[in-house]
Amino acid sequence: MAYIKDDRYDENVTAEIAVHYREILRLLGEDVEREGLVKTPERVAKALQFITKGYQEDGAEILRSAMFNEEYEQMVLVRDIELYSTCEHHVMPFIGKCHVAYIPHGRITGLSKIARVVETFARRLQVQERLTVQIRDCIQETLDPLGVAVVIEASHTCMTLRGVQKANAVTTTSAFSGVFLKDERTRNEFLNLIRQ
Repeated sequence: MAYIKDDRYDENVTAEIAVHYREILRLLGEDVEREGLVKTPERVAKALQFITKGYQEDGAEILRSAMFNEEYEQMVLVRDIELYSTCEHHVMPFIGKCHVAYIPHGRITGLSKIARVVETFARRLQVQERLTVQIRDCIQETLDPLGVAVVIEASHTCMTLRGVQKANAVTTTSAFSGVFLKDERTRNEFLNLIRQ
């Protein structure tokens, strides 16, 4: 499995991926020995390890690393978290933003940890629907809040650069738990806040 930490790549994984990518370039009709492509397989191998580094991270561990007892039971919202992920169907990027809210029930976490959880699950081969649910479930299971709300808005290059080629198409997914699922007023408060 690919491994990257602090920009250090597993040299064996990098070399193995590079061998395969060199062959892909050859099959596409390229001269893999020309100057501009000689080091491309290695660069792609490192890029692939970076964009899938989330496999080596644990979202629950990230949240627990900054978890505090706090008697606060109002909404905590982190919105407009930049999101970069890779579609598992075409191995092409999808880019957008994620909005995450939770209502604590005796425990809170550091705000940056919410963004790190988004990053952890985004940096894997994904579909947007699963990504949305994974973020929600990680926060719900780790912090045990009164509820969690997640909305992702993203543009998929597999739709914009190929296939139907619709450059302005944006996909929105949502996942709710607890009070966000049961209480329409709470859910609407969240939706209104992320629209502002």
